Amino acid sequence: MTILGGLAPYASKPEESRGRLHPEPEHPMRSPFRRDRDRIIHSTAFRRLTYKTQVFVYHEGDHYRTRLTHSLEVAQVARTIACALGLDEDLAETIALAHDLGHTPFGHAGEEALNAEMTDFGGFSHNDQTLRILTRLERRYAEFDGLNLTWESLEGTVKHNGPLRGPGIHQPVSPTIAEYDRRYPLALDTYAGPEAQVAALADDIAYNNHDIDDGLRAGLFTVADLAEVPLVGPIFRSVGGRYPALEEPRLIHETIRRVIDQMVGDLIAETRVRLADSGVRSAADVRALKEPAAAFSPEMRLNDRALKEFLFERMYRHYRVNRMSSKARRVIHDLFALYLAEPECLPGEWRGLAAGPDHPQTARVAADYLAGMTDRYALAEHHRLFDTYVPT
Repeated sequence: MTILGGLAPYASKPEESRGRLHPEPEHPMRSPFRRDRDRIIHSTAFRRLTYKTQVFVYHEGDHYRTRLTHSLEVAQVARTIACALGLDEDLAETIALAHDLGHTPFGHAGEEALNAEMTDFGGFSHNDQTLRILTRLERRYAEFDGLNLTWESLEGTVKHNGPLRGPGIHQPVSPTIAEYDRRYPLALDTYAGPEAQVAALADDIAYNNHDIDDGLRAGLFTVADLAEVPLVGPIFRSVGGRYPALEEPRLIHETIRRVIDQMVGDLIAETRVRLADSGVRSAADVRALKEPAAAFSPEMRLNDRALKEFLFERMYRHYRVNRMSSKARRVIHDLFALYLAEPECLPGEWRGLAAGPDHPQTARVAADYLAGMTDRYALAEHHRLFDTYVPT
């Protein structure tokens, strides 16, 4: 049952927002969370997602997902779930649109390569880089660096996958998040608010299903290969039985839309049960729980895990993807090593932020510059800098 006539008691209320690091007057026509959403959409980092990879490098084809199309799909799923649960849809959408801003070019291969290069300088993670973008690297406003988002948007973005401190967590908090938390505490030892939890699972739903679509389109596996995958295989058989003469592209689409619908419905039902059983009456109560309020049912969690295992073996480890990943790692390594050793090769505005060769500050500037590149820009930059016969 959809909650009508306002937000649920446990939703994040825009009028109760903890505000922004740099105080601003409220907007007469937009809530604080809607303004956050709009600032992300208009940011440079968001536009760059157009040419950043999910799995396939941009020149592999025009129809595969990019970070931008993925973020839009996550936002659509997140809004649907948030509406059904009586949550703030604008905040759920904001976190969904922001969650991938810190990704490097070349997908996870690029992030792994840049993290390896940054081992001696504090490491690299896309979650940490997202906060750097939101609080430092976007330089558009006269009175502050970053986008000056509300506490709820930043907290939800940083913690959308769970607490960063507390029992059982042994990995140290990454540098940017730790520094920002000292200035503007983000309650890193609790779960995020309900909208962020919904956005995180919307991410799972979106990328699992569009990776099925992209993997089939690329010929990395076939519909027949999915026959024994729980949830997906039975739905393919059901659609095929109902439409026996359906051409494969339509068969794939009809199946994937049903898989998404079942996963969304399961998430909504399980989350409603958890919220009712927990007795929460506010977003703060949701944060204080010892486990997430938003979740799949046990059966759907098994289905989700089985699908991830299939995609890992048949798609992410496919030799074509491995070849692209190998090339990506070489491009990242070469560019980072050059910028670190010869920071004068950085463009003017970035060169002004760097220190000397091999300096930690230079490493961080080089990482910021590299992480902001699109796939095609990184390839072109590598071509310019390492091909002797190409003009620079």
